[in-house]
Amino acid sequence: MSKEKSLPPELEPSHYIEKVSLVTGEVLDDEIQPKNLLVGNHRDYHLADVQARRFMSRLLKATGDEELVREKMKDLRERGHRASEMIAKAIGQRDPSKVSKALFGLKRKEYYFRYRKPPVSHDEIDALLAEMREEAAERLAAATVDGRPALRVLLTGGTGFVGQEIMWQAAHDDDIAEMVVLIRPKVIRDRKTGEVKETLTPADRGEALLRRLWLDTPELADKFRFVAGDVEQPHMGLADDELERLRASLTHLIHCAASVAFDDPYEKSFRANVTGTLNALAFSHSLQSAEDSPFIAHLGIETSYIHGRQVKIVAREEEVVFPRNFYNNYYELTKAMASIETERFIVEKRLRVVELCPAIVIGESRAGNNRGDAKVVNAPVNVFGRAHQALSKPKGTFVDRSSAAMIAKMACVFPGDPSAEMNLIPVDRVVAGIVAALKKPGAMGRRIHLGTDNRLKSQDITEIVREEIGVDVKLADPTLHRNVTLPVLTKLLAGVKQERLGNALEKLGSIFGSYTEWGQPVHEVGRDVEILGLSPERPNTRYAFRMLCRHNRYVQDFGQVRDLDEISRREKIWWDFCMDLEGLTGGPVGAVSAEEFQRAIAESLDLEGFVHK
Repeated sequence: MSKEKSLPPELEPSHYIEKVSLVTGEVLDDEIQPKNLLVGNHRDYHLADVQARRFMSRLLKATGDEELVREKMKDLRERGHRASEMIAKAIGQRDPSKVSKALFGLKRKEYYFRYRKPPVSHDEIDALLAEMREEAAERLAAATVDGRPALRVLLTGGTGFVGQEIMWQAAHDDDIAEMVVLIRPKVIRDRKTGEVKETLTPADRGEALLRRLWLDTPELADKFRFVAGDVEQPHMGLADDELERLRASLTHLIHCAASVAFDDPYEKSFRANVTGTLNALAFSHSLQSAEDSPFIAHLGIETSYIHGRQVKIVAREEEVVFPRNFYNNYYELTKAMASIETERFIVEKRLRVVELCPAIVIGESRAGNNRGDAKVVNAPVNVFGRAHQALSKPKGTFVDRSSAAMIAKMACVFPGDPSAEMNLIPVDRVVAGIVAALKKPGAMGRRIHLGTDNRLKSQDITEIVREEIGVDVKLADPTLHRNVTLPVLTKLLAGVKQERLGNALEKLGSIFGSYTEWGQPVHEVGRDVEILGLSPERPNTRYAFRMLCRHNRYVQDFGQVRDLDEISRREKIWWDFCMDLEGLTGGPVGAVSAEEFQRAIAESLDLEGFVHK
């Protein structure tokens, strides 16, 4: 029996999703396996299908008309089905679908998936949300001291990239009186023997975290308290005495803990994203239900990609529907399931919740600081950067240098359609929205995208990488790369004993191949300004990505500087340098050209020891 079929009952996708016949409209009593809900499961990887996608990509590049391309793709598929019917009739094959699948990689779906939703009318929900907003406003007023809110917030996921920025902004927000950070003890083991060397308590980890965030002065550090817990455990894994203390004092819970690995298996993603969310929601409900509780609201940090592959309509903030083009990975799928659970808590348990959905989060907008994060968009930039280092510093014999050059050029192939758009958003904008939501009763019961309206195309990304790193990244058709180029490339790299690089490229291809195809979802934005009161001028994504490249190059040495204390030290120097440059130029550092920026670096920083000159 496969692993997919042996899922524990509580992890079954059918708790959230049902399969519906396109012919009769009836719900089908078929087993739903997690893999059935991903894009990859509905592609045959047939040679004809690959060529069709390449043709459509070129047509899009020539016309710029996505609607035309979709209609042409639809027409081409219908022609393939009709041809298959004629061929099947000619050869005596009773089932034309077998012919269409064998010859053209085509198959007709006679079903679709949809989310199970509570049977509540829009009028009932509107009335419920109006009550919630009124209750939240009253409780926010009750938490006000001397004309200012005195908020006490429990944060999960504080050690993560977004969580650390939440701590930074909370430290400098006078409306937040206390932030309690849920954190697990950390066991340090010897790498060779596996023996336990030491165990860091939450207080130990918290002290180190505050130091790295430059928050270790008494006036800032006193705002924080670190407690032992685990979001995957009931009651958040908190001790009984801590539970009582929090029930009597907390005004908010920010649930930021999650698995952000796009390539994790379903069960691991489910336990991190759904089980963790359920435990956090149940905890917030217990706070809200406690007698004389000051609790105001639960803030769930999700992702705008809960909408999956919506390629025909804008992904709207107010609703989640199962995407007809499925999900790219289990991260998206399980975050969508978590959102469905959140909706259920709102409707059935009257829990006051705000759902905040960031797009793809990158480093801080002005300097690119990311506190050591090396995942998601940072990963390919670091691979390209290390390839450039290998090309610019050749060593050894002619054969060795030639081999290094070949390997480096192999690493600089990236699956991406030039027109594909990525919704990148700097972490400071995301967290400004999260902190604002703590004080906005009108956000109650809302789903709010924290994304941008100035998205970057794959072609823009390669241009910036070339200017900032000196690497000429070649875009490869995602479908062809995934099915043909990448398997050949990994075998070649294995042949020259570069399995590690091959594995890295394979991982990058599997993660980004879906996000860099044409027809990416467009996420509706607006509530970040209308409801949360953020600036209508969202960060310039081009500038922010340019600063990401610069930060990864100079501060992290393309991921090779890994010591978090050292990264913190460098980022402080980097921040001061960027702010000085901003003062000199009178504008954003991201607007400074690559040549001017490199001259400024040479004049101001000693990169050998990473210190001011």
